[in-house]
Amino acid sequence: MLYGFFQLPWWGYALVALALTHVTIASVTIYLHRCQAHRALDLHPLVSHFFRFWLWLTTAMKTKEWAAVHRKHHAKCETPEDPHSPQILGIRKVLTEGAELYAQARKDKDLVEQYGWGAPNDWMERHVYSNPRLAPWGLGLMFLIDVLCFGVLGITIWAVQMMWIPIWAAGVVNGLGHYLGYRNFETSDAATNLVPWGILIGGEELHNNHHAYPSSARLSNKWWEFDLGWFYIRVLSLFRLAKVKRIAPKVKVERSKLVADSETVRALMRNRFHVLTMYARTVILPVWKHERKRSPGEVSKALKKAKPLLVREDIRLDAERQRVLDKAISASESLETVYQFKCRLKEIWGKHMPHPEARLQELVAWCQEAEQSGIEALQEFAALLRGYTLKTTTA
Repeated sequence: MLYGFFQLPWWGYALVALALTHVTIASVTIYLHRCQAHRALDLHPLVSHFFRFWLWLTTAMKTKEWAAVHRKHHAKCETPEDPHSPQILGIRKVLTEGAELYAQARKDKDLVEQYGWGAPNDWMERHVYSNPRLAPWGLGLMFLIDVLCFGVLGITIWAVQMMWIPIWAAGVVNGLGHYLGYRNFETSDAATNLVPWGILIGGEELHNNHHAYPSSARLSNKWWEFDLGWFYIRVLSLFRLAKVKRIAPKVKVERSKLVADSETVRALMRNRFHVLTMYARTVILPVWKHERKRSPGEVSKALKKAKPLLVREDIRLDAERQRVLDKAISASESLETVYQFKCRLKEIWGKHMPHPEARLQELVAWCQEAEQSGIEALQEFAALLRGYTLKTTTA
């Protein structure tokens, strides 16, 4: 019993621990996150039940509570109501107390009832997986299995399993995923992609992509990004064990289009964070660089300080930041113009309009005025936006 049923070299035990924790990661990203919280895919009952059983063994997390806390995170992101925003609570607290923040949020019964709709409610869920008296039984059963299989070292393997989700999901993804990394999309929150290869935590590394398209079953977006969770979903789909419902739409530009139409508006509404990214890179940054190069020392310093405020959508403008931004755009008529055009573009999809035609009319007017602005980068963007349309995509 000291060594258990399986005697392995040291690296064998390490691989076993990694494999077991990876099954837990796959259960969280495929079942809890993409399937339950965002309804991006349907899973075969056997697969779904396996994930539920495995999560009961390794985390004791309840589907309804997890989905509810995560949905509230999206609904209230980077506000005081966000259950785990490092922008509000501080990166240290989310990194070190992520599990505690989740536990605190799930105790809010109103939160769970409001956001936890659609979770499984069968006999096993009611009497086993969501039964608070049986939660320790699952963890205890996993402990017994580890010890029987691997002896004393099974205790270490079990401890690693217990720490994996609190560290990687509750800490790293919720913390660093809203604090540092790169961004493909200028979302209205601070979400970032930690690395372009979503392997260690099943694709959850691509967090900015996810916040841009929350209901997409695929978290990778660029050709050079890799989402291991999506790979697993595709394998399950081949065996008819999963059915993908939604992925992020792809866009194309039809440069032959001379006037925006309803398809342009539809593409704009579904890809607004992509449009903001394009606008920042192709309009604001070129104008900013030109104005900074030709400005005297003090003005150049002010423009440098204001750069993130001009392009980043997640930055909340308090009084000091607003002063920095106002100082920069007041020093450049061109910069002020392109910044105001960006604000007007955001209003097109942000305002409630009684009829879709009204939104189209505002977009057409925006493009016409942009082409008459005399600013080359803005004129080119307006011509590009006219031809903005959706590609036909397949999962």
